[in-house]
Amino acid sequence: MNQTEVTAPSTRWLLAGGVIGPVLFVLVFLVEGATRPGYSAWRNFVSQLSLSDQGWEQVANFLICGVLCLGFAIGLRRILRSGKGSIGGPILLGIFGLSLISAGIFVTGPGLGYPPGAPVHSQESAHAVIHALSGLLAFISLAAACFVLARRFAGDPIWRGWAPYSAVSGAIVAGFFVASVSPGVPAGLLQRIAIIAGWAWIAALAWRLLRSPRAAVAADVRPMRRVAG
Repeated sequence: MNQTEVTAPSTRWLLAGGVIGPVLFVLVFLVEGATRPGYSAWRNFVSQLSLSDQGWEQVANFLICGVLCLGFAIGLRRILRSGKGSIGGPILLGIFGLSLISAGIFVTGPGLGYPPGAPVHSQESAHAVIHALSGLLAFISLAAACFVLARRFAGDPIWRGWAPYSAVSGAIVAGFFVASVSPGVPAGLLQRIAIIAGWAWIAALAWRLLRSPRAAVAADVRPMRRVAG
């Protein structure tokens, strides 16, 4: 393992993006959801903030977070050079970042009464379908990344407490996302729970690695057994 690469400034910048992107994403949609005229954080999905004349703000939010999370995935791969989840974890988080970028490029359609005057049921278009598939892939890949890295953390005494945290975060992301697309539920609230839990996990992981990147490779270094002479 090249320890210089682990602590290189470029790697640290990539890890920092994993903190900034998710935190900024959540702050922006919370503020926008609370202040946007005609928008209900209880009923409407976060993606619907991409609509109306202020929609560019959420579009930019998707793109910025996606790029920063993609960079974080690259930084994570630089650190996790071997062992469980060293490939799967970064790849899944990379897919997550790319999915957010796609969700920003392809905007969802009006629905659930937003923008004001829109019908309850979404108006499907090619862009809306791609956006929906991008969102589905984002939540699936994020939940899977939580579970994959939970297995790695379970085998490392330094990170063992992160194993249950990662598993629970993955379960919340998957469970509340599925619940949010069920009929007759407060879709906005349930989706927000899934997003906050998952995005917070990324930010917390990135912050932990930023503080002590060498700790992440501890499990890859196995002490050699002493051979009796």
